[in-house]
Amino acid sequence: MSELFEDIMLAMDQGDLLVYYQPQYHAFTSRLNSAEALCRWRTPDGTIVEAFEFIPELEKGYNICTVDWYVLEEVCKFLSRRMKEHKYIVPVSVNFSLQHTKEMHVAGRIAEIVDKYGIDHSNIIIEITESAYVDAPKETPLLIEAIRGKGFPVAMDNFGRGLSSLIYLSHIQADYMKIDRSLIQENCETERERIVLESIFDCAHRLNVVTVAEGVETKEQLAFMRTSGCNLIQGRCFDMPLPEEEFEQRLDATVREPFNEDILSIQSQAAAKQLLLDAIFTGYPLIIYTNLTRNSFYMMNYDNFTSQMCPSAGVYTELIEHGASTMHPEDRMLFKTTFNRQSQIDKFRSGAKSISVVTRQCGDDGIYRRVQTTNYFVKNPDVDDVLVITLCQNLD
Repeated sequence: MSELFEDIMLAMDQGDLLVYYQPQYHAFTSRLNSAEALCRWRTPDGTIVEAFEFIPELEKGYNICTVDWYVLEEVCKFLSRRMKEHKYIVPVSVNFSLQHTKEMHVAGRIAEIVDKYGIDHSNIIIEITESAYVDAPKETPLLIEAIRGKGFPVAMDNFGRGLSSLIYLSHIQADYMKIDRSLIQENCETERERIVLESIFDCAHRLNVVTVAEGVETKEQLAFMRTSGCNLIQGRCFDMPLPEEEFEQRLDATVREPFNEDILSIQSQAAAKQLLLDAIFTGYPLIIYTNLTRNSFYMMNYDNFTSQMCPSAGVYTELIEHGASTMHPEDRMLFKTTFNRQSQIDKFRSGAKSISVVTRQCGDDGIYRRVQTTNYFVKNPDVDDVLVITLCQNLD
């Protein structure tokens, strides 16, 4: 056992390994949304030592796991106390080292600790660094899957610090993505750099991952995060890491301070587009993109549609055959004739803007319902291909 770890163990026994909380604020409403739990070491002379001065040394061995479990327990104690006092709480993220990939039953132990204090699993977020995937590419996805299987959200910490970021994102199913402060500080300078950062936020949104920008320090950086569609802000522009007592004051103030701004005046363009898509999907749960020239298609969304037994991409003529097979026998020929590939190309060239038909389609429950299928001809200025967007709407 190293001398440093002996000192840390003593600090834990004496209550001198402190948990600070850095608030995370909603990018647009500026309301306190969540927080990250961070370690601070109070030495015998009263000096507060920040985590970066001792955590890296502990991470070289298994000792860091002991600290992680300690922090989780302290966070649970804090949230449990406020719950018993009927006070407001927010989700708190706890850092877990890659060393936990060498432990057994990590997810079960997390659940056991959290359940002991009667805390809903959604209020404890487990943060795992991007580097964990590099050092343990097989074990890390399994650990994350097990943790999420217990109902705990998982955050990818330090996203963008290493070259493996996109590989990590494609292999790890996480709920939060924490953008490393190095990207925030470097990529707000030029238009080219801002486009790169915006693409990261767009990718995260398409994967339904909540984005957290770390290290946001200036009003200019905050303004850019808002216009880029970032969800949450963590940084000095709002708050430093706070001792428990000061964080409680923030929580208590959050309940008293209503949000009075017009969200439409401050939301990002990306957020506005998402609202539009949500509205479209509400009315048209099945949307298909088709290239009639290439005889190909892919589906953008088909949640809550009458029949979900449908291929997500492939050959368009095969899709029409499949669709016709789900129609009422009396409607099959009408459907196939209306959406005949060559017939549609001819109608487009004759100036048609759209074609539409109402048929009866058999749902997964065996019941026929009326469905309106409308094809809109659209044009991509870069190609001469005949493109169609299909909107399908349940009428019953």
